[in-house]
Amino acid sequence: MLDNRKKEILQAIVEEYIETAEPVSSKAIVEKRGVDYSSATIRNDMAELEKIGLLDKPHTSSGRVPSAKGYRYYVDELLNYNDISIQEIMYIQNQLETKINQIEDLTKIATSTLSEVTHYTSVGVTPKAGSQEIEEIKFVLLGTRMVMCVIVTDGGLVKETIIKFNEDIREEQVQNLNSIFNSKLKGKPLEKIDKPLEEYIFSELNYSVEVIKAIINQINKIIEEEERIYYEGANKVFEQPEFQNVQMAKNFINILDRKDLVMDLLNSEFTDDINVYIGDENADDDLQDFSIITFKQRINDKEMGTIGIIGPKRMDYSKVIAVMKYIKGLMGNGGKK
Repeated sequence: MLDNRKKEILQAIVEEYIETAEPVSSKAIVEKRGVDYSSATIRNDMAELEKIGLLDKPHTSSGRVPSAKGYRYYVDELLNYNDISIQEIMYIQNQLETKINQIEDLTKIATSTLSEVTHYTSVGVTPKAGSQEIEEIKFVLLGTRMVMCVIVTDGGLVKETIIKFNEDIREEQVQNLNSIFNSKLKGKPLEKIDKPLEEYIFSELNYSVEVIKAIINQINKIIEEEERIYYEGANKVFEQPEFQNVQMAKNFINILDRKDLVMDLLNSEFTDDINVYIGDENADDDLQDFSIITFKQRINDKEMGTIGIIGPKRMDYSKVIAVMKYIKGLMGNGGKK
């Protein structure tokens, strides 16, 4: 579509605009970006890039700014994916290696780290418990009428709940519960804990209906827990000059307030790589002025939720995507390099 010269000029304009937030002139390209063409040649190519929709020209300026289509071409064809420093790598490694106890911690720390390194607002969502496979269920007797249930999934998710009863429970009964729940459910999704299991326990063990119902009810509360959403650096976006526009600032606040919208963004069908949605590529009207960049987090090939960045279209895509790729790689290895 573009010859090498136009690609070079478009890349220079996008990167200069990302850095300065000011319309880019041919003079700026020559003096600040070191593009070795005459100003006249650059102006002609800028006009051509505008005609094909990759650049826009603000009415009050002779310079150009990237269009959403221009950003898309830049991301797809021109991006440097190695825009991450040694110091940033060391910081990310330290954060992800030293503060992980379970999957909720990993999502929260990764979301926070992404925001700290990129200086944009990040959002993370944990997976629904019911979709994960059970590694172990452990019942621990805490008192004559109280048991703690701990569920560990194959992805590292740990869920705990306290179950209180209206009758005494013996240690022997608790051990039987451990045996039967693990033999029936290990390796199966949490959501398989259902009515047939109740019937099985009733038929195999001498428990009262009330005891079994108390256990099933508490475990079902774990299964039905909604995904948790974490926001980090929500104030960082207001440092960007675009957000001096009151309407854009309001739209951003509305986005963060709409849990359903955020969940839709993060739970949409994605590729296994980094996913970038720019401006009107986002279906919702509130998102037309924003870019969304996301990736699915995986541990040992298990899908463990999604992490993303929400920011203006004038986003440092090179930095954000490079950092995301590095974090994604670390998380795929359980947070270890």
